[in-house]
Amino acid sequence: MRFLNRSAGWVSRRRRGPLAGLAVLFLALLLTGGVYSAFSPGASAEETATSAEDIAKGRELFIVGCAYCHGSNGEGVLTQSGEQYGPPLIDVGAASVDFQVGTGRMPLAAPTQQAMRKPPVYSEEETRQLAAYVDSLGTGPAIPTVEDYTLPADLTEEEREEAISRGGQIFLTNCTACHNFDGSGGAMPRGGFAPTLRGVSAKHIYEALLTGPQSMPSFSNGNLSPSEKRDVIAYLKKTEQTPAYGGAGLGNLGPVSEGLFAWLVGIGGLVGFAVWIAAHTTRSSKKPRGAAATTE
Repeated sequence: MRFLNRSAGWVSRRRRGPLAGLAVLFLALLLTGGVYSAFSPGASAEETATSAEDIAKGRELFIVGCAYCHGSNGEGVLTQSGEQYGPPLIDVGAASVDFQVGTGRMPLAAPTQQAMRKPPVYSEEETRQLAAYVDSLGTGPAIPTVEDYTLPADLTEEEREEAISRGGQIFLTNCTACHNFDGSGGAMPRGGFAPTLRGVSAKHIYEALLTGPQSMPSFSNGNLSPSEKRDVIAYLKKTEQTPAYGGAGLGNLGPVSEGLFAWLVGIGGLVGFAVWIAAHTTRSSKKPRGAAATTE
């Protein structure tokens, strides 16, 4: 009995030792982590693995289709004269890649020309993989979600109209100088042009506002809040649905096209009609010789 008491006391002292405390802590952490991973992090772990896979596949696509202009590591490429051939992609973010590749502007045939919207070369999955790889090169704006560029569904009709009105005021103040009052686009200096915004998806408009492609200024969340960007997009989508009243819109390019039409067709038609009247008046005033004698 005395032996058993001494054994129990020895075991009790061993349990109270530092190693026993660490063992208990380890078992508690293992149990907590196991319970947590059993309920929620399965999806998170899967997303992490998918993201790593996207980055790896995105790098493969980048080396084949983008490295010639932007460098094998996105550092950019300079010509022998020191001019920028392809800009660096460090810190441009996934949103910029999703816009440029998703709208078909990249790959670009020649670095000196303006990128135009055309059918994309890469699929949506490949675009996501390229964006994931470029995003891994640094920090930058992420690809927006549906909630970022769509008005909340719980807005009343009055609140929705107010949001569209606010977006119209922002657009008229900041964007009409290049894109025209209804987003039809327009001419720019040095042979450039502002592309039309009609038919462009809301996500790509949001990404353009966020990243500022080519000569367009960027409107970060500090300059233009996400809600204000949503209002602008809502205004543009409203103008797409509004029918054109008053006859031919002439491309909705404003006074330039209207003045050209008035000069060529209006004034040109009047000049032509005046010449025609003058020619016929001169011809009718001349009488053939001997007409009076023949009449008598």
